[in-house]
Amino acid sequence: MSSKKPSVLLIYTGGTIGMMQDARSGELKPFNFKALTEQIPELEKFDIRLSSVSFQKPIDSSNMHPRVWIELANIIRENYKKFDGFVILHGSDTMSYTASALSFMLENLGKPVILTGSQLPIGVIRTDGKENLITAIEIAAAQRNRQPIVKEVCVYFEYKLYRGNRTFKYNSAHFDAFKSPNYPVLAEAGVDIQYNTSALLKPVHKSLSVHTNLVNDIAILKLFPGMSEKVTSAILNTPGIRAVIIETFGAGNANTESWFINALKSVIDKNIIVYNVTQCLEGKVIQGMYETSSALKRIGVISGHDITFESAIAKLMYVLGKRQTLAKSKKMLLSNLRGEISV
Repeated sequence: MSSKKPSVLLIYTGGTIGMMQDARSGELKPFNFKALTEQIPELEKFDIRLSSVSFQKPIDSSNMHPRVWIELANIIRENYKKFDGFVILHGSDTMSYTASALSFMLENLGKPVILTGSQLPIGVIRTDGKENLITAIEIAAAQRNRQPIVKEVCVYFEYKLYRGNRTFKYNSAHFDAFKSPNYPVLAEAGVDIQYNTSALLKPVHKSLSVHTNLVNDIAILKLFPGMSEKVTSAILNTPGIRAVIIETFGAGNANTESWFINALKSVIDKNIIVYNVTQCLEGKVIQGMYETSSALKRIGVISGHDITFESAIAKLMYVLGKRQTLAKSKKMLLSNLRGEISV
């Protein structure tokens, strides 16, 4: 950071924002980052030192995997002292998963890591990609008193900056593709970029610590009326699982039939974590609020509070990767580590 200009590293993973239409087939295919910058000449007008790194083989975000998160975390670690901020170009379908994962992997983050993308490719006249990229770069370079304004992992889409581990993609047809129902917007771009300072994560003044040991042995059990005992048992008894997310009703409520409670208890008795996440898009799990969740609390199911499903997946992978005692893992899941839950 010897230059007086703010410096931003663009990391291109793939996704719609970096795609062009194949002249023969009409399919959308990834193209290189140089072609992307040629489509956005406005980037040259920034008083920002821009550099870029591209995945050797850009990927569609549907193929996202923890190994890609590890690659991203390592790129940021290797370049952390060289740049003031980072912008990751990413497909929108799994962007919230990646943002959540990076928020846990990058402990004591003191600089902005902004994920953005688009619903239409850059080469399309009505693309939303240009504005998303330009503003994401501006936010990544924004400073106050020579310090970054944002010091966390975020998603920027359609004029709004969100805490990454609070988001989910809710719309595949509109430019306004993301929501953060349980946490306010961090910034909004209009004539000026207005920052919601009180909502931003506060600096910790510690050195960056990067965690790349992730464990993905997680099963998902989404509850619905009439779910069968044999299917439930098959999921809960999947060989090798370390944790189960149960997607419950309302404020964390579930079937109270004895077979279901006994099946969960049997899993918990094997030291497998059972994590309660509500199917509702707003609100939170409050185990014990109703009779239909009291049994879950009694047998040791862990409340996910108001965590999103995407963040719950990432947090479990991170916590399981610690390979610590069950008690410590439960404590971490119940704690607010990176602003992902309100407790």
